[in-house]
Amino acid sequence: MSFAATPLRVTAARKDADDGGTGLGVATKTRSKTKQPQPYKVLMLNDDYTPMEFVVECLQRFFRMSLEDATRVMLHVHQKGVGVCGVFSYEVAETKVNQVTDFARTHQHPLQCTMEKA
Repeated sequence: MSFAATPLRVTAARKDADDGGTGLGVATKTRSKTKQPQPYKVLMLNDDYTPMEFVVECLQRFFRMSLEDATRVMLHVHQKGVGVCGVFSYEVAETKVNQVTDFARTHQHPLQCTMEKA
């Protein structure tokens, strides 16, 4: 997340204002809006070797899905070849992809996750 500097702008006092002839103005801050982070979809890819139960476990563990939601996504991945696990900011999506890939490799499964702009 990046924040733009907020410039300080001084507005000149009106000539007819009751400032006692000091010539002082009012200081105002201009606020800039922060941009929302670009969302990224985390996609799980189907393979012929990873057990369905392991995919469900990954969806529950790393994407906090219920058993029913994880089973539904797993079946979608199995039938269509790819499925969306969630939509996150770039850093969170990248972390989740790495977590799933590392967990699968640790358990000797070829399960793959990837991410793309939503």
